[in-house]
Amino acid sequence: MAASDRIMLGPLVGAIDQGTSSTRFLVFNAKTAELLSHHQVEIKQKFPKEGWVEQDPMQILQSVYECMERTCEKLAQLGIDISNIKAIGVSNQRETTVVWDKITGEPLYNAIVWLDLRTQSTVERLINRTPGKNKNHLKHKTGLPISTYFSAVKLRWLMDNVDEVRSAVHSGRAMFGTIDSWLIWSLTGAKNGGVHCTDVTNASRTMLFNVHTLDWDPELCQFFDIPMEILPKVRSSSEIYGLIKSGSLTGVPISGCLGDQSAALVGQMCFKDGQAKNTYGTGCFLLYNTGQKPVMSEHGLLTTVAYKLGRDKSACYALEGSVAIAGAVVCWLKDNLGIIQSPEEVEKLAASVGTSYGCYFVPAFSGLYAPYWEPSARGIICGLTQFTNRSHIAFAALEAVCFQTREILDAMNKDSGIPLKQLQVDGGMTNNKLLMQLQADILCIPVVKPSMPETTALGAAMAAGAAEGVRVWSLEPEDLTAVTCERFEPQINPEESEFRYARWKKAVAKSMNWETTEPLNGNGETSIFSSLPLGFYILASMFMLIGAKYISGLK
Repeated sequence: MAASDRIMLGPLVGAIDQGTSSTRFLVFNAKTAELLSHHQVEIKQKFPKEGWVEQDPMQILQSVYECMERTCEKLAQLGIDISNIKAIGVSNQRETTVVWDKITGEPLYNAIVWLDLRTQSTVERLINRTPGKNKNHLKHKTGLPISTYFSAVKLRWLMDNVDEVRSAVHSGRAMFGTIDSWLIWSLTGAKNGGVHCTDVTNASRTMLFNVHTLDWDPELCQFFDIPMEILPKVRSSSEIYGLIKSGSLTGVPISGCLGDQSAALVGQMCFKDGQAKNTYGTGCFLLYNTGQKPVMSEHGLLTTVAYKLGRDKSACYALEGSVAIAGAVVCWLKDNLGIIQSPEEVEKLAASVGTSYGCYFVPAFSGLYAPYWEPSARGIICGLTQFTNRSHIAFAALEAVCFQTREILDAMNKDSGIPLKQLQVDGGMTNNKLLMQLQADILCIPVVKPSMPETTALGAAMAAGAAEGVRVWSLEPEDLTAVTCERFEPQINPEESEFRYARWKKAVAKSMNWETTEPLNGNGETSIFSSLPLGFYILASMFMLIGAKYISGLK
């Protein structure tokens, strides 16, 4: 296509959206927020042991390059000049931890994914060191409980268990980062001058970051025994970090960076105190904007940095409720049980019965996150009868996502003192209309879904386009584009909703204290029996006694 035939749309902004299950690159018109083109590549997860979840950092990086190149090709085919792309934002899966060698540029181990459970013994050891064995010992600084979820314990495990990591740390060759840091360093030159940085939203998920001072905290680093020199420099969410050094977008600045949930909050334009959004992806994450002061939860929620849109701008904070398993439960129905062939089928299957028929599903595959923070919980399906079939289980799985959101919302209403009047939603699962209606029914408030579902990528693009030195995207209230929405109103009476919710809570209680972690050796390995419930041991003891009496009788 000749240059004269190219469509001139004004400034464009790209967004890298690197999630748990896929990588995408999307390009938006900075004046209208219209999505012009995108490309997506799935990311493989590895499960080397029970509870372990890993990804290949090099595969993640290559997927980013592939998505950027394919999107540029698609834009060219549309007659859109890619030289109009003025900035790129990064949104990423949070807490997922990478350590790499700054000399070779190679990762020293696979990325440990946010929902990985291998660090449970590390967490227990750390909690045992605190006064009163209190998992909230660091919360006054971090806003977080000591949990397998956050990056510092993953980094501590890597330093304790991987020789290459330990050696690189001791020799000063190691660099630590969450996925945003790994991507920005790699894209801006890697071992040839790559920029080692992160933003305040991702830093606030490590347990090494002080949410009051907005910087790494020496006492926190000392608690985890992590050297501060391996940490990235903390920057705001909207400023120029560096320039792309290779590919079709060479020379374009990376000028926005937000953890995926913060990016969705920005993309949903929840800029006022009291606004909240819920993202339904692999997990489920509800963020409630609390303004310029961090609010410490008394009901099991996290305090996190929502965004800081410029070096000279104030940080805004959020209360967050995190659910480990949301969309992942649908994948489990497909991959583990085989009752659906694709994730889209779950809506049709559940709608065919319209009820769980008293079946309740607690998908605590990685323990329970907010508001319980109970790693010993495990998934259960209860209330089964001979009448129960796969359709009821599918319905119960969707209800489980809604019940988990209800638990978080209840905690949020208690912490804020102001009940939420409607819930803004986004994420891949919001395409499921049955799920959205169930959510409104179980919350007893309206659920509001934007017609443009790519709010996470949009938030990263907004931050990048608004950065000083770029300024092609205005974040002034009067300039923000109004978003059309689909609204789901509650359709059942509150009494029925409360009854179903009470039954769900009963099921959650039964899922607790299922797993134990009693190490058998110095390597922290646990016996296969350590994952079995107490009742197993009681029954086993009874059978052993009966067997012993039977054998003695034979003699």
